Amino acid sequence: MINGAHIVIYSTDPEADRAFLRDTLKLPNVDVGGGWLIFGLPPAEAAIHPSEKNDVHEVFLMCEDIEAFIAEMQQQGVTTTAVQEQRWGRLTQITLPGGGKLGVYEPRHARPAAL
Repeated sequence: MINGAHIVIYSTDPEADRAFLRDTLKLPNVDVGGGWLIFGLPPAEAAIHPSEKNDVHEVFLMCEDIEAFIAEMQQQGVTTTAVQEQRWGRLTQITLPGGGKLGVYEPRHARPAAL
C-alpha cells in the first residue's frame, strides 16, 4: 500500500538549500525540471507524539555517530549546535544556507525494519 514518504522542507532560499543537500550532504537526487530537485533519503520512520494541536510536524535526519557527523559538517564550514542529550538520542541542528535549521540525531531507540 505505502511505498515511500515525501518530505517537504520550506525555505526562503530553496536554491541554496537544494545545493546544500546535493553538494554537502551528498544526497542522491533527480531534477524534475527547471532545477527542481527531489532527493533520495535513507530508510525513514514515523512516530506519533501527543500534542495540543494537529498539523504540527518535524523533520530530523539520523546518523550513526553524531560526533563524526558534526566533525564532517565543521570541515565543510557548516554551523552545528552543541549536542543535546535526549532520552531518545543525541541531537544537533545544522543551519541550512537559507537560514532554516534541520535536526540531526544519533538515535538511542530501537529502529523498525525499513519497508
